Amino acid sequence: MEMNQYLDIFLEESKEHLQTCNEKLLELEKNPDDLSIVNEIFRSAHTLKGMSATMGFEDLAHLTHKMENVLDALRNKTIRVTPEIVDALFLAMESLEEMVVSIESGGDGKKDVSHIVQKLEMIEKGGILETSNDESSDESFGQQEYDEYEQTIINQSTEQGFHVYEITVTLRSDCLLKAARAFMVFELLEQNGEIIKSSPSVDLLEEEKFDYQFIVTYISKEEKEEIRKKILKVSEIEAVDIKPLSNEQPIKAEKNSVQEVAATVQAVEKEAASRQPKKGKEKKSTKTWQSKASTKTIRVNIDRLDILMNLFEELVIDKGRLEQISKDLNHAELKETVEKMSRVSGDLQNIILNMRMIPIETVFNRFPRMVRQLARDLNKQIELEIIGAETELDRTVIDEIGDPLVHLIRNAIDHGIETPEVRIQKGKDEQGKLILRAYHSGNHVFIEIEDDGAGINHKKILHKAIERGIITKEASETLTEKQIYELIFSSGFSTAEKISDVSGRGVGLDVVKNTIESLGGNISIDSEEGKGTLFSIQLPLTLSIISVMLVEIGDEKYGIPISSIIESLVVRKEDILHTHDYKVIDYRGTIVPLVFLEELFEVPTKSEEDHYSVVVVKKGDKMAGLVVDSFIGQQEIVLKSLGQYLTNVFAISGATILGDGQVALIIDCNALIK
Repeated sequence: MEMNQYLDIFLEESKEHLQTCNEKLLELEKNPDDLSIVNEIFRSAHTLKGMSATMGFEDLAHLTHKMENVLDALRNKTIRVTPEIVDALFLAMESLEEMVVSIESGGDGKKDVSHIVQKLEMIEKGGILETSNDESSDESFGQQEYDEYEQTIINQSTEQGFHVYEITVTLRSDCLLKAARAFMVFELLEQNGEIIKSSPSVDLLEEEKFDYQFIVTYISKEEKEEIRKKILKVSEIEAVDIKPLSNEQPIKAEKNSVQEVAATVQAVEKEAASRQPKKGKEKKSTKTWQSKASTKTIRVNIDRLDILMNLFEELVIDKGRLEQISKDLNHAELKETVEKMSRVSGDLQNIILNMRMIPIETVFNRFPRMVRQLARDLNKQIELEIIGAETELDRTVIDEIGDPLVHLIRNAIDHGIETPEVRIQKGKDEQGKLILRAYHSGNHVFIEIEDDGAGINHKKILHKAIERGIITKEASETLTEKQIYELIFSSGFSTAEKISDVSGRGVGLDVVKNTIESLGGNISIDSEEGKGTLFSIQLPLTLSIISVMLVEIGDEKYGIPISSIIESLVVRKEDILHTHDYKVIDYRGTIVPLVFLEELFEVPTKSEEDHYSVVVVKKGDKMAGLVVDSFIGQQEIVLKSLGQYLTNVFAISGATILGDGQVALIIDCNALIK
C-alpha cells in the first residue's frame, strides 16, 4: 500500500491532535478533577497512535501508546493528576512534535525516547501500586472514589437500612454491543434501586469508550446474590463482582448537602420499584444534536489557493484594462457590462481574500505551553489571557508573525513580570498577568501584548543605550518618553544582567521591528513604571491586493500605499525651509523633511511650476514629504514582486500593471524614512 499519498493528511491531522492535547493538558492542570478533559486528551492520543501505526512510524506510535496508558490510568482514577505527571506528559508531547516535524521535513520520525517511556511506565506502575495498597488497607472504601456529596448519600442510605454495593460487571471479550449490554444492566438495576455513580461515565459507556469492564455504585434493599443472578441473566456478561460499601469512612458534610442527601434517599425509597432509565435517552438526543451541528469542511492545499489568487490578480489587471477601454470608447452597453463585471469581481475578491484568511489562534495556540514552561523555569507565577483569537489575518502575515510574538512574550516574562516575592513587596498579586489581544480596526489588525509587571525604567534604558554607543549623552537629554522606548529596538540592545536561555544576548527586538515593518506594519510601546508595559503591533489585513495613491513623476507612474499616507497637499516654493542641507516644510507645527522622488529615482522632468505636490507619509512617529509632479488618484492594485533579479532595488516594494497596460512601481515608504 502506497502511503505517500496520505502523508499530507497524516501531518495535518497529527498537528491538530497534538494541538488539542497541548490545550487540554493546560486545562487539566487547572482542573485536575475534570475527567472529561482527560477523556478528550485520551481520544486525540488514541487517534494519533492509530494513524502513526498505520503510516509505519513505530516510535511515534509507541510513545503515544505509553502516554495513552497513563491517561487511561488517570481516567480510571488509579492515579491522580499531579504537576509531575503533567510535566511528563508535556515532555512526551514535545518529543511527539519533534517527530512530526522530522517526518514533515523528509525524515523517518525516529527519536530515542527511552527515558520518557521509562518515566511514563513508572507513573503508570506507581498508580497501580498505590491503588492496590489502598484496597488492601481499606476494602470497604471500594475501587471508586467519592466526593463529599456521594459519600454522604452512602452514609445516609446505610443508616436508613439500604444496602450500598459497588458492582463490577465484566463483559465477554467477544461482546459486539458493549453499550447495549451496559444499558440493559443499568435498566435492570434501576428497577429496584438507584445508581449514584458509574465508572467510566454514562456518556463514555454509551459511546463504547471502555474495555470490557465497568463499575457502578448501587443503592437498593435487595441482597447482593439476588442482584448478581439478575445481572448474569443479561446476555454476554462474563462475571459480576459485588462488594458491599459501609459508612465507616467519616466525612464532614455541610448542612445544605445533608438536606439534599435526605431528599435523594427518600426519592430512592419512593421510586425504587417504578423508576425508568432516562440517562440513555438524554444522551442520545445530545449525540444527535452534536452530529447535526458538525461543520462541513474540506481540506484544500494552500498552493491551490495561491494559484487561485494569482489567477484572480490577473483578472483584476484585465478588469482595470476593460474599465480604461470603456472610458475611452464611451459605449453605453459596454460601460454597463464592465460595471457589472466590476461588482462581481469585487464580490469574488472578498470571497478569495476570506479563503486566505486564517484565525490568529493558529499562532496564539503555541503560547500557553511556552508561557507555562518559561514561568516554571524563572520561578514566576503567570496567568496568560488570550482575547480575540478568532481574529483573521492573511496566511502570508500569519506565517511571518509567529517569531516576533515569541520574542515579545519572552521579553515580557523575563524583563516585565516580577517574581512572586517582589510582587508581594510591591503590593501586587503574586501571580502576574500577561494579556495577548487581537482585534480588527479598518483594514488593519492590531495585536497587543500587555503585562502588569515592572514597566520600563527610563534611566536604565538611557544608561544602557549610552554605554553601548547607541546614542550620545547630549542627544539623550532631548529625547521624549516615546523615543526612549524606541531605543530598545536598537540592534544589540539588552538590559538583562546576565545571559540566559530566555534573553540577554541582545538579539530579538530589532529583528521584531524589522519583520513587522517588512510586512507593512509598525510597532509601538506604552509603559508606566511599576504598573506594566503594552506592545502594540499594527498589521495590514492582506499583502497581495492593496489600495494605493497613484502619482506621476515625469512620464512615469508610481503608487504610494494608502496605509502609509497621512495627507496630500500642495506647497508653494516660497514656503520651503532649509536646514542642514535639507529642504523641509512646516506641517501643522512639525518640521517634515522633503524627499524629491525625481532625484531619488533619477526621473527626467521638466516641471517648472511655482508649487510642489507633496504626499506626507509616516513610519511610526516619523514623517516625510514625498514630492511628486501630480496626483492621479486612489486605486486598488495587485502587488507583484520584481523577481529574483531585482530583489535589492532601494525604496521599491513591487510593481503593478495599470488599466492602460503601463507598469507602475510601488514605493516602500518605510525604506525612505530612517
